[in-house]
Formats: sequence, structure tokens, C-alpha cells
Amino acid sequence: MVPLVAESSGIVTPGNPWWLRALVIAFIAAAVSVIWYTNAFLTDRFAETTRNRADVRLALYTGHIMSELQRTAVVPLLLARDPALITSLNTGDYSTTSQRLITAQAEIGAASIQLLDDTGRTVAATDRTEIGANHSTLGHFVNAQRSKETVFTLAESPSGGYEFSYSRAIQSEGQLVGVIVVGVELQKFERSWAGISEAVAITDSESRVILTTEPRWRGQILANALARVPPSPLERAFRVTTDWANDPPDAYVGGEAVMRTDARIPFHGWRITSFTTYATIREKVNAVLALEIMGFAVLLTLIFYLLSRRARSQSAMFRRESAELRQLNLRLQREIAEREKVQKDLAVAEQTIAQSSKLAVLGEMSAAVSHELNQPLAAMKTYLAGARLLLQRKRPEEALSSFQRIDDLIERMGAITRQLKSYARKGGEAFEPVDVRSCVSSALSMMEPSLRTRSIKITRMVPRTPVMVMADRVRLEQVIINLLRNALDATRGAAEPHVEILLTAGETATLAVRDNGHGIADLDNLFEPFYTTKKPGEGVGLGLAISSGIVKDLGGRLTARNAPGGGAVFEVQLPILAAKTQAAE
Repeated sequence: MVPLVAESSGIVTPGNPWWLRALVIAFIAAAVSVIWYTNAFLTDRFAETTRNRADVRLALYTGHIMSELQRTAVVPLLLARDPALITSLNTGDYSTTSQRLITAQAEIGAASIQLLDDTGRTVAATDRTEIGANHSTLGHFVNAQRSKETVFTLAESPSGGYEFSYSRAIQSEGQLVGVIVVGVELQKFERSWAGISEAVAITDSESRVILTTEPRWRGQILANALARVPPSPLERAFRVTTDWANDPPDAYVGGEAVMRTDARIPFHGWRITSFTTYATIREKVNAVLALEIMGFAVLLTLIFYLLSRRARSQSAMFRRESAELRQLNLRLQREIAEREKVQKDLAVAEQTIAQSSKLAVLGEMSAAVSHELNQPLAAMKTYLAGARLLLQRKRPEEALSSFQRIDDLIERMGAITRQLKSYARKGGEAFEPVDVRSCVSSALSMMEPSLRTRSIKITRMVPRTPVMVMADRVRLEQVIINLLRNALDATRGAAEPHVEILLTAGETATLAVRDNGHGIADLDNLFEPFYTTKKPGEGVGLGLAISSGIVKDLGGRLTARNAPGGGAVFEVQLPILAAKTQAAE
């Protein structure tokens, strides 16, 4: 395409007119105004964004602290009613009391638990070095004696920090026999905040810092902690250059302008305060301003270049350029017509491709239904034959068991058809904690009719303890059955067919199915739909593709490799369910 050439002979003369110089000055003034407005606008916008993020973080920190306090506040009430602790205080037998408190601490996650008798002496504790210490003059013991409710106490620790505890009096037949003291682990929040770039401080009702990421602030009034000596001239100059950006400095910490954000903690008048530096805001604004200044500089340079060009006012050049423009317009019209035709053809092709994709999906779904229902139908045929034989032998009770299995298979076929709908539309699956060991047992039970027709050795090695994962039980069993069927088919030509099933639990739950068959010839295309090495009529090549999709939906992965001694190994790795999550479920 021939480029358009702008005629500049009318604006560039040996002596530029006054209005052209005024236009350049107006352009420079507009550029300065735009840069100034951009600076003010972006500073306010980024400052507001930073403040909103700080508010969200403070709300999150407040929720964590309140959750820890509320969770621990219930423990003294429960332990104060523990018959074993009351009996120990009445009889003076504390041989197993400390171990009981240690067990309770491990279950609730408290910082410490101490049992005091009516004189304030520690008779049992999770920290055995504290046994025998006298707490008769300390706040948590004195306040617990005076109140019938659980009392919260804040006290300074010998190491310079603060200790937080809940205490409650233990009574037996209306008489005070002791006090239970449960420490609250709030220092872990200090350690988690230490990795962030902002400073965080929690103050009590007297504005005294009790938790903070700055150790030198701890124990001081927050206003006094922020006070510092007058800044040096260099620092004052730094502040002047910072203030031009319209930063609203809420406070100065360490000689830098910072944004102060406060929030209330609904507990004993506590407040949480964060200090976020404006340095990141200034960097973002400066980056945008640098791009704007560079753009205006390029435009200004281009303007001066255009103003310095020589005037070209020959009439012949005008006519020549007019002719070129007419030719260019004709070419553009032809190209526009061709583009419109290409766009119409493209729209028709897109509709054709979309229809072909729909037909392909329908074909794959019908093949998948045929593949997945083949095994339950074969099993039902076997159970019906067995039931007929049992009825002929006058054994109706055992025949009823076969009918029950047929009913289960019908339910399973219904579940499979419901599962196959999810291959086209994600979502709607209900996951629950599932023991992989039981899924392996169920899969082997489903494969029992096929195993009876073959002389094959099955070795199963599973842990004695449950291996829990979050999964859909039916779909997980479907994966295991597919792997077992492939292993059985692979060992048809083996002299001594052998299939190993190994289940291990570590960072993940790993289920390995190994056979001593002919191995895998093409690992790259193994999980592709409709890829199969079986003879026509024995499979359509969808089992491994569907199994791989199910495992991905469960958050794991399905891999395959050839074993060193021959045969193939398929491994299913799924995220293991942690012990705490299992207990919650």
C-alpha cells in the first residue's frame, strides 16, 4: 500500500507566523498540564488502592486474632468442669494430670496450660519446668478467684514481650479448689507478619503496643514510639521532593512518608495499626509520568522537525500528488471489496467448523457411553447365569445375593451415565473424603467375574491405616477398574500373568498398577481419545483418556511408564487429605 504524504508547504515558511509559535507554546503548556494532572490523579488513585488493600489486610488480621481468642476462651470452661482435674485437686494425686494437660494442649493448640491449687502453686503443667511455681500474686490467679467467669489477663513476660492467658476458677461442692490457666498463642501472628513489607502494631486500651513487627515499639505508647529526633537538612529536602507529588503523609516513620491505617479489634478496646510506605506508590506514578514525558518529547521533536522542512509549493507537485491520491483511493476501494468478500467466506467457514465440532463431540460421547457400560452389562450377564444355576440347585438365598449385585450394577450404570454428562459440562460434582483402600476393594469386587475366567495372580499391598482423599467415589473406582482392565488385557499373552496393586501415602496418595505384559509402545499418544492397540470390537480407546480427565478433575495426575523388568506401570497421584481436615470433615 502506498503511504499517504501530508502536504506541509502551507505551514512551513522561512519565517514561521506568530500563530504557529503560539500553537507550539500552547502544546507545551498542555503537556505540562496533562503531566501535572496525571501525577495528581494517579497518586490519589494508587494511594486509595493501597489504603483499601491495607484495610482488607487489617480485617484479615483482626479475624485471625479474634478466631484465636474465641477458640481458646472456651478451653478453661471445659477444663474447669473436667472430673479428672477436680478429683486430682481433691485427692492431691497429680501423677497423670500433666500428661492429661499435654494431650489437651496438642488437641486445641494452646500456648500452655497450667493447673494451680487453691494456694496458687502450679501442680500440673504442659511445661513441666513450671511445676511448683507460685502464682498467688499474679493477675490470672487473683482475678480468677474473684470472678465466676473466665478471665482474660495480659501480663509482661520476663523476655520483654507479653503473655496472654485465660483463667477460670475450679470449684468442687461450692468451694474453690484450684485455677486452670490457658495461654493464648498470639506471638505466632507477629512471626507471620515479619515477612511483609509494612509495619503492624496492636495496642491495648491504653494505646500501649502489645504485638508488633517492630520489636523496639513493644511496651511503649504508640505515639511515643513513632516520635523521633528532628530530621536533618537532607531529610527535609527529601520530604519537600516527596510532597510535590501530593502524597498525603499520615505519619513519618524512619524519615519516610507512610500511610497509617487503623482498625478496631472488638476485644478489650484493642486496636490494630499498619504503616505502609508511599515508595511503591511513587514508583508506579513515576513510571507512568516517564512514559508521558517521553511521548510528549517525541511529539515535540516531530513538530520541530516538520516546522524545519522546506516549503514545497510547486503546482506540478500538487497535481502529481493528487493523481497518486486518486490511484490510491481506487486501490483502497478494491482492497476493501476483497476484504469484505474474505470476511463473508470466513464467517461461513466458522459456522461449518462449529457444526463439525458439535458432531465430533456427539460421536465421542456415544462411544464413551458404549465403552463405560460394556463392563457392567458383562458382569450382569455373569450374575444372571450364576443366579439361574443357583435357583436350579434350590439355593434361593444365594441367588438373591446375585440379584442384589445386579441391582447395584444397575445403580452404577445410572451413575456412569450421569458422570458422562460431566465430560461435556464441568461442575456439579460432590466431593467427599474417600478411603482409597475401599475403592481398590470395590474395584476388585467389580472385576471378580473377569478374574475368575483367567488364571492370573493379583498382589495387593495397601497400608493398614486409611488413605483419605477428597474425591467422587464412583469416578475414582471407575479409574481403578479401567487400569485393572488394561492390565488384564496386557497380560493375555504372558506365561504367568501377574498384576500388582501398590498403594502408598506420603505427601500424596499414590496408587500404582503394574503388569508383566508386553509394555507400552507409544507413550506419547497413550492418553489421546480413540487411541488403542486392541483389536476391533475389544475397545474404542477411550478408557485411559476418560481416566486421565477424571484424575485431573480430582486435582491429581495419571502417568504411565514401562517397567525395567517388562510390563507397564500406571500411577495415580492424588492430593492426600490432612489429618486436621479429616477431623473437620
